[in-house]
Amino acid sequence: MSKVLFLNIPSHGHINPTLGLVEGLVKQGDEVLYFTTEEFRKKVESMGATFISYGSKSDFFVAKNKKPGKSILDDLLNRIDEVLNRADIIEYILKQIQGMKFDYIIYGSMFPYGNVISQILNIPAISSFAVFAKPKVFMEKGNEEFIKNHKATDTYQKLYMKLETLYGVQMPPMLDLFFNKGELNIAYTSELFVSNIKEEYDDSFLFIGPPVYDRKEKIEFPFKKINGRKVIYISLGTVFNSIDTKLYETFFKAFSDYDGIVVMSAFKMDISKFHIPENFIVQNYVPQSEMLKYVEGAITHGGMNSTSDLIYNNVPFVTIPIGADQRYIASRVSELGATICLNKDNISPQLLSDSMKRVITERKYKEAVEKISISFKDAGGYKKALMEIRKFKILHSIE
Repeated sequence: MSKVLFLNIPSHGHINPTLGLVEGLVKQGDEVLYFTTEEFRKKVESMGATFISYGSKSDFFVAKNKKPGKSILDDLLNRIDEVLNRADIIEYILKQIQGMKFDYIIYGSMFPYGNVISQILNIPAISSFAVFAKPKVFMEKGNEEFIKNHKATDTYQKLYMKLETLYGVQMPPMLDLFFNKGELNIAYTSELFVSNIKEEYDDSFLFIGPPVYDRKEKIEFPFKKINGRKVIYISLGTVFNSIDTKLYETFFKAFSDYDGIVVMSAFKMDISKFHIPENFIVQNYVPQSEMLKYVEGAITHGGMNSTSDLIYNNVPFVTIPIGADQRYIASRVSELGATICLNKDNISPQLLSDSMKRVITERKYKEAVEKISISFKDAGGYKKALMEIRKFKILHSIE
């Protein structure tokens, strides 16, 4: 039986795709020790893994400076500077696992020190790509000078020398700290969905399609109220959903006259200030996978997991990207003809209502969604990932 160290960032969008993989590893006899925060303890343990908390270092993942920078690149570099200044999480993790021996490591690609820790432990590495966009803007000519003069570059160089001296390891390039590759890289999408596959992704990448597994969730929802009715589903995810609360007012106005039920997820939001139409069901958390069996159309923020869920279930949708890689994903889905993408800063109830009617009634959107959905289902899923991990273990003489 092999022992696996799993490091990930505490976010639904990054944890959830890995859970089916963890369950599969445990079933085939691997022992998985999974680092995340207390919020995800039950999810991790329900899949058979051993939960280990980041404990006092949980704030590592919380951005202190939430003020927008001069540009997207400036925002990224400011965030990199923050995590570089909190590199003591490496020492914390090493202390937590002191005396343990691991055969290999799996880390979320956006966990900045996964590659470093794999080098320190001298074990082979697998990376989990829940987010796979690598914005080209960071590599454009003219940015070199800005990057060179940013405070993050000096912080990076100092930490690079420190880690090399302490552990004899080398950090990945600075702009790859949130794009950490391993020897094997598992991406939860299809090759069709990735536009620049030949430019950015080598043979180490394995595209397995979106995560489909028994989530073992016990979430109460009045499904009897929507059975036999037309349903629209709205979710802006769990990270950026409260950034622009005006959007919720737009949703209520756009669909107050809808002759069906509108189900809305409002994760950790106070919606008491809004007048909620009678045809709306609003919950903190909605069992999304089950919900999609009922809906005729949806509105999403364009997060990778939500977008994949909608496409996998052949649900037409409107996309309103808010942050992170959502603009990239929304742009790609639009390019494939499967969604109408709206600007959150320039949206009206009428525009939203009309866009929803279009994606539901115009056949071209449904056909485009179905084409991508087929590519998802043909990608191989967790079964393919587990097979490649078995080959990976044989290659490294891991029992």
